[in-house]
Amino acid sequence: MWKKWTDRLHLLQTLTPAKIFNLLQLMLSYRLSKYLRRPLHKGFPAAISIEPTTACNLRCPECPSGLRSFTRPTGMLQAELFKKTIDELQKQLIWLTFYFQGEPYLHPRFTELVHYAHECGIYTATSTNAHFLNDENARKTVESGLSQLIISIDGTTQETYQAYRVGGKLDKVIEGTQRILSWKKQLKSATPHVIFQFLVVKPNEHQIEEVKTLAKKLGVDEVQLKTAQIYDYRNGSPLIPEQSRYSRYARQADGTYQIKNPMENSCWKMWHSCVITWDGKVVPCCFDKDAHHTLGNVAEQSFAHVWRGEAYQRFRQALLHSRREIEICRNCTEGMKIFEA
Repeated sequence: MWKKWTDRLHLLQTLTPAKIFNLLQLMLSYRLSKYLRRPLHKGFPAAISIEPTTACNLRCPECPSGLRSFTRPTGMLQAELFKKTIDELQKQLIWLTFYFQGEPYLHPRFTELVHYAHECGIYTATSTNAHFLNDENARKTVESGLSQLIISIDGTTQETYQAYRVGGKLDKVIEGTQRILSWKKQLKSATPHVIFQFLVVKPNEHQIEEVKTLAKKLGVDEVQLKTAQIYDYRNGSPLIPEQSRYSRYARQADGTYQIKNPMENSCWKMWHSCVITWDGKVVPCCFDKDAHHTLGNVAEQSFAHVWRGEAYQRFRQALLHSRREIEICRNCTEGMKIFEA
């Protein structure tokens, strides 16, 4: 438990008066927008996700990267574009996630980008399948100042792990984790906060207690149980777990499934965060994996122009009016993703 509090203290230490004031502006404008049903907006995002790359070495069945099913262009984030965006947002930005689709460590300058954001006083996080955490990358990760490292480990045996992480090797995940923890110790670093993230699906739900035991044995800081997003869920899926608390979907009397979340005409994410793809497209959130709702491009415009632009305001207005009419919102399970183990 104390490791979680150390991580939260690290986050608090990144706050400045300007960031706190910006967050208060976001919260107030969001509440007023909900009440008035029109998009009033003050401030800049407190959190963003940036996509280092769409490339991935695995073939996970519910992932566009794994399925190679993108309709948008694929590629690698340019360092100049990244630094331009961070320079514009650093005074207000609290949290930066280096992840959207793809495996971040396939980007050849990934730890350099992390270090740049860290030097700007931003809390940084990423999610990895850990197959590229060789000794050099593990050392560079710790030296970069990365605040939080989420390691996907969806099974405690190779057979179970590869049922979802198709093409993956569990021993590589464990070895990569050990290297990170070893370098943290050698460099006397409190960061990154290392999290084992266990995506609970039917093939692995019997190993929940085992992954907690494994994490404790290795010295991992935290275990999180993540519920799975299923694209074609209405008629059920072999991935939907039997333990309903770990499912985003509820079985109905007729045998079909529905999302548990109520569909309210509001969304905090549209006020405080966004996602930026590798080529600069700004999209509303992580559910828009194929960038169908591109609201601007920071490779062509300033972020402020996009964030306050007509396209973004129209999207916020549409959401406040009728969220069910927005395609990416119909499979939104925000707030049902993570259980702390």
